[in-house]
Amino acid sequence: MTAERRAFREHIRMQAAELFALGHDRAAVAQQLRVSVRSVQRWHQAWEHGGRPALESKGSASRPKLSEALFEVLERELAKGPVAHGWPDQTWTLTRIKTLIGHRFHKSMTLSAIAQMLHRHGFSHQVPARRAVERDEDAVTGWVKETWPQVGTPWRRLGPGSASRTRPASRWAQSRFS
Repeated sequence: MTAERRAFREHIRMQAAELFALGHDRAAVAQQLRVSVRSVQRWHQAWEHGGRPALESKGSASRPKLSEALFEVLERELAKGPVAHGWPDQTWTLTRIKTLIGHRFHKSMTLSAIAQMLHRHGFSHQVPARRAVERDEDAVTGWVKETWPQVGTPWRRLGPGSASRTRPASRWAQSRFS
């Protein structure tokens, strides 16, 4: 959550504290602030035990496992490629990145946390183009130019089709609705 969004939510909670102090009931506070009654109930309970300070923001919910400096190091390690780290091919997977983070930084992260961290830093998941090593590009190009045009187009109905499994004019339909 951004600092701006956190400040907005704290402002709503402070408004709720003012309304609690004026004696408004929880349902009216929820309606006026356009929040759920359950949220207002939690805020009211916290306000009763700790006053306005209990409703202040405690900061971000969680700190990132890797600081910006450590992420820069991770980025350099990722740029070296998986082969440089002992894997047989050039494909980075979340599991491999998790292993790299564990070995390099002695930290454990879930796969979803790694995916979110990479996404936040502008990385996207991509599937590599898989081509056979034996593939003959000249033969493929020749087939597409020479053979493919000779393949007949599939038979298509001239009029609009129907998604129905039975035709409207079938015997069953005629006998059923006659």
